[in-house]
Amino acid sequence: MILEDKISVIVCTYNQQQTIARALDSILRQRCAWPIEIIIGEDCSTDNTRQICADYASRYPDIIRLISNPKNKGLLNNYYDCLLEARGKYIADLAGDDEWCDPRKLEKERLLLEEHPNVVLVHTDYRLRDEKTGDLHLAPFYPYPKNITDGKQLIPSILTQRSRPVVHLCTAMYRTEAFRACYEAHTSLFRHTDYPCEDMQLCALLAQKGQFAYIDSITLTYSLSCSISKTHDEARQFRFVQGVTQLSHDLQETLQLSDNKTLRNYFSYRIFALLMHAFRAHDQQLRNEALQCSERWHARLEGRSRMVLFFTSNDALWRMALSLRKKLLQLRRH
Repeated sequence: MILEDKISVIVCTYNQQQTIARALDSILRQRCAWPIEIIIGEDCSTDNTRQICADYASRYPDIIRLISNPKNKGLLNNYYDCLLEARGKYIADLAGDDEWCDPRKLEKERLLLEEHPNVVLVHTDYRLRDEKTGDLHLAPFYPYPKNITDGKQLIPSILTQRSRPVVHLCTAMYRTEAFRACYEAHTSLFRHTDYPCEDMQLCALLAQKGQFAYIDSITLTYSLSCSISKTHDEARQFRFVQGVTQLSHDLQETLQLSDNKTLRNYFSYRIFALLMHAFRAHDQQLRNEALQCSERWHARLEGRSRMVLFFTSNDALWRMALSLRKKLLQLRRH
């Protein structure tokens, strides 16, 4: 496919009838010298999301392409199916519950990519919106390398991010050709359904392709709402942490990254996190899986991990520790 001088904006959405119009309006408000195409991947919503998207597609037929999935694909497959539909030279994406707050977001990033051919991705800062209250907050501070950085220098940080991502993809724009090269070389990393996220592999593999640029301005309002990564279901949270960390490990091996202190500490920390989820779930199988992950990731067991293993070594001790933890939590609340 010959790429056009346009920007392909990807919007993946599922059951977001309250926010999808807001997201689409923020894209349509963009003031950019190049034309844009909006590719909506509507993933078989059970609410009114599909009807809202169809209405926008009928009103903006020259801009919006609506892909209405006949059955739910899940985030990973929906996202990458949409990316492969991109016809533009550059790709940007926006989640169906987020909003671009800078109408020149696309133009600023397009100009930078045009001026710097060795930059494969450019991104910005963002702010947070509490969907329950509507309050806006600054995102947690992160010491971004300013201006332009060799992408390879950022890969360890991308693989070991624990809270704020090194690159929030909804603030970013990247080269379509670079994405396609990464996808063709490492398709399984993009399509493996055990991976619960779609951004880490894309950022890490793009970082191998060239430079990353950072524009120090806020272009995105990121919606804070319930997600897998924030759920209080301990078993479900275990699976999320396990999947993300396995992706980090697989990327480390794929990119042939040498072992370093940052990665070692990260995998050890993740084993502790898995053991704590298993402890709180009172689930022996999850405890065993955490130990298997420790062997698979060559992770050192820290002292705190060994302490969790001790308290979960037999059921009576485990129940006593859970009871003690419950009492301590009650004391803290009072």
